[in-house]
Amino acid sequence: MIKGLYEAHLPVSNLENSIEFYKKLDLEIAYEQENLVFFWIEKGRSWLGLWETDKVNTPYHPSLRHVALQIDREDLENIKGWLEERGIAVSTNFGFPPENQPLVLPNNPQAHAAIYFKDPDGNSIELIAPLRLDFQEEFKMMTLEEWEQKTKHEK
Repeated sequence: MIKGLYEAHLPVSNLENSIEFYKKLDLEIAYEQENLVFFWIEKGRSWLGLWETDKVNTPYHPSLRHVALQIDREDLENIKGWLEERGIAVSTNFGFPPENQPLVLPNNPQAHAAIYFKDPDGNSIELIAPLRLDFQEEFKMMTLEEWEQKTKHEK
């Protein structure tokens, strides 16, 4: 019955500033009205709503002001350069500074690689790619470089 997640929403303080930021991510506007814009994540399948509201003052918590957008594993190699070209700084997450990202999240039995940055209002944006699904293994969070060394030795 359920086919996927169609929409997610974030609060913003200035819609025009946020529109410019999200356009840097190559997202297309799907719908716009006063105090609200929707950007296509995957046209016809999912979109992100940005609401200009004073709720942007709600203290950050990942359950409230965080969105993870899926990318292809192959794009992980160039993701930092892609963000840098757009003037978007990678943020420190889980104690991993920008130079040590992407990082690998140990969500046993899944493993994902992710990189993090913030929008103009401090909402956390994550670009994430699955590495292994349904594979039982315990490991600590690590850099993608460490993961690649680790899995290279497993082959």
